[in-house]
Amino acid sequence: MVVEPAPAKVNLYLHVTGRRPDGYHLLESLVAFAAVGDRIAAVAGPAGEIRLAVEGPFAAAIDGDPSCNLVLRAAHALRAALGDPSLGAVLKLEKNLPVASGIGGGSADAAATLRALMRLWGRVPAPAALAECARALGADVPVCLAAHAAHMAGTGEIVTPLGASLPPLGIVLANPGVALSTPEVFRGLDGRFGPAERIDPVPAGVTEFVTALRGARNDLEAPAIALRPVIADVVRELSACAGTLLVRMSGSGATCFALFADPVAAEAAAADLHARRPGWWIAGGGLFEPGEARA
Repeated sequence: MVVEPAPAKVNLYLHVTGRRPDGYHLLESLVAFAAVGDRIAAVAGPAGEIRLAVEGPFAAAIDGDPSCNLVLRAAHALRAALGDPSLGAVLKLEKNLPVASGIGGGSADAAATLRALMRLWGRVPAPAALAECARALGADVPVCLAAHAAHMAGTGEIVTPLGASLPPLGIVLANPGVALSTPEVFRGLDGRFGPAERIDPVPAGVTEFVTALRGARNDLEAPAIALRPVIADVVRELSACAGTLLVRMSGSGATCFALFADPVAAEAAAADLHARRPGWWIAGGGLFEPGEARA
């Protein structure tokens, strides 16, 4: 069995800089990954067959959802890129992340599927073919494929990995249990675009890094709050946690995050917040490092 993690994608900032004639928005974002996430397991299957089973706390939420189909689409797309229809696999998705929540769950699952099957089948497409495969699956899939902190630009297809790891921060993710449609949030932006303002180079120290992030923004936070006012409650609750350094919404919401000086502080804050808001999905810990949780 091959196991690949599908860590939660976190937009530490998300600047919407414009819109192309085809309607796709242009972005500038610094992306990190949290240690919490979904998981893809793969074993060899009958020749030419690709099967998927889903389990985990959010399995029921994706019954018939495109997130589930995205795993299968990724498997079929990779097999097509390899040019061998005889390849088969049995996949299992452990769904731990809430769906439609701004932390790239479906994209992370698709990317983990690509990594798992390349390991299982022992074959890798040409770099250009793999990149095109990822782009075709979704805007966030290219950055999720490496699962390493990176700058993301264009519509998501321009990914520039950081030359070094981010500071060893702690992070708490919180979602109030509401879903958001990404296109609806972008429509709420109503053409209010801002400058790119990339943070580059990324400071190595925790204090310097957080200070730089405070000067950035998530341009989708205001339209998301207009659609789901409870997001403002999440921001307030995270801000009230002991040791919070920075609070912001991730992606198009509704998940928000808080940064802490270290994972221990984040875990304590997550426990405290869960006691206050037991109905919310809350996870605390550290940032993800590639190579973790594989088998």
